[in-house]
Amino acid sequence: MPTILLVEDEVTFAETLRYNLEREGYTVIQAIDGVEGLDLARRHNPDLIVLDIMLPRLDGFSVCRILRQESDVPVIMLTARQDEVDRIAGLELGADDYITKPFSLGEFLARLRAILRRSEAHPRISGREVLIAGGIKVDTSSRRAWRDGAELSLAQKEFDLLTCLIRNRGIALTRDLLLERVWGTEFAGDSRTVDVHIRWLREKIEQDPARPRYIQTVRGVGYRFDSVDEPA
Repeated sequence: MPTILLVEDEVTFAETLRYNLEREGYTVIQAIDGVEGLDLARRHNPDLIVLDIMLPRLDGFSVCRILRQESDVPVIMLTARQDEVDRIAGLELGADDYITKPFSLGEFLARLRAILRRSEAHPRISGREVLIAGGIKVDTSSRRAWRDGAELSLAQKEFDLLTCLIRNRGIALTRDLLLERVWGTEFAGDSRTVDVHIRWLREKIEQDPARPRYIQTVRGVGYRFDSVDEPA
């Protein structure tokens, strides 16, 4: 049976939905915030993602946008808000369906099954992940990176940091989040480690490290990767 990733921070609602999905025979994996949801999506390659909009750490719109840069996994977005603008935004980001809470379980399961049938009729193409942003290209399978066609010589953590930034391009990431994603939760260092590696990375990918066009400092927060066009 298909595997469903449920990204929902309302515990009681999530457990109820998970129970009913498992009763239908689906395998369910669960996340309680957007960052964890992205991590599980990348590690488990689910057949469908049920994604709430109002999530801690990273909202559902941002998660959907990042997923669409990496995958064509079907996404059903959930929200308690009735605004049509949210529905339009979700669908324009690439969501396959958009359901407003509260909803009928029967209708939800019917729409989920319909999306899975369409997905089975048009299987996803698996292959290596290649990320492109501006003049930067990263191949995560071979762990190689290029700037304007020239291959970069990156240390392991520099490569992992660059990959994390590009995957989340346009989003301001805190130093603590970057530490967690790149160095892991058991790492004993502090946020200065991120600053040092950002400086080293800028020296390798920026034409002028003192005036970076890719890795931007977000004061009081951390860093953001911008894939802007090369100035004339």
